[in-house]
Amino acid sequence: MKINKNRYLVILMVSIGIIVISSFFIPKETKPSPSTRVIIDNTYRTYIAPMCFDKADVTNWIDETSLKKAKELNYKPHSSCTENALKGEKDTLFTSILRELGILENKWRNW
Repeated sequence: MKINKNRYLVILMVSIGIIVISSFFIPKETKPSPSTRVIIDNTYRTYIAPMCFDKADVTNWIDETSLKKAKELNYKPHSSCTENALKGEKDTLFTSILRELGILENKWRNW
């Protein structure tokens, strides 16, 4: 019985090791969180990434909201700057998990 228990423990440890090692090679795209902050222009019905706001030609009817809410309102990206700023980053699965947990920086964290 003790040998059988040790065998299962070894199989479990090897399986976990294989999963962890393979996560360094599996590609995954890290995307901005739905709660990422964006500015919306209600006149043009577009959203703008904060880093693109100074270059954007916007009206006075602006507001701040989440990316999820902007998409729910069917607002479109204001410019190619916004599209590029909100493009996903290609990472490994391991790096992507660390970015999503906040251990590693991602470009949308301070928005």
